[in-house]
Amino acid sequence: MMTDTMPEAIPAATLVLFRDRAGAPPELLIVERAKAMAFAGGALVFPGGRIDAGDRALALELAADPLIDAARIAAIREMIEEAGVAVGLAPHPTPDQLTAIRVALHAGETLGAVLDRHGLTLDLAALEPFARWRPAHLHMRIFDTLFFLAAAPADAAPRVDGTENSRAFWASAAQVLAEADAGRATIIFPTRRNLERLVQFADFAEAVAHARRHPVETITPWVEARDGADHLCIPEGLGYPVTSEAMSRVDRG
Repeated sequence: MMTDTMPEAIPAATLVLFRDRAGAPPELLIVERAKAMAFAGGALVFPGGRIDAGDRALALELAADPLIDAARIAAIREMIEEAGVAVGLAPHPTPDQLTAIRVALHAGETLGAVLDRHGLTLDLAALEPFARWRPAHLHMRIFDTLFFLAAAPADAAPRVDGTENSRAFWASAAQVLAEADAGRATIIFPTRRNLERLVQFADFAEAVAHARRHPVETITPWVEARDGADHLCIPEGLGYPVTSEAMSRVDRG
């Protein structure tokens, strides 16, 4: 007998990487998901992925917050694996070290073991908590995702992993929204809402200040009838300038 049991959420982390520009809106690191991926295939997203057992073990080893800091660790690891950019490491790795770290992570080594071998430590404070999204809809893969902000290192040179992602590039939040509105790109509901929030900021410092003024509460969108049509909605007061979208326009991934 079939039931309507909600699937268990998969803990995950996402990193919004800022590259400030003088006299112009900041650029964000965007990756395009491979079309064959089960979740958000072909969509533009921020780098991120699941929080794995090694991330949790390293957080416990560091006596860090088992939720927030395990997510920070996962976001750092996923940024290296997916885009080849090191954030939140001290000292900052050399290009050769970064290449070796990425190869080791792709081979299945834990981030803690790899950093120990290279004499590196984590700077978890470099990642600022920004949001937490946990959708609730049936028959789909559900992620409970913590979003973080970080400033891009000067030598950041994104390189796709060739498996999960097909493209990595820098673009302003407004540019990504414009591409989606023109039908040249796909973005799912949480990405659109976060881009609309991010487009407000003139630089990384302004984004961090905004994040610190708003609580990070779990956002679980719901469907509500508005103006004669169903809308997918999120709460007010969490920093998002747009809090609903007609279901006919929503892409959930």
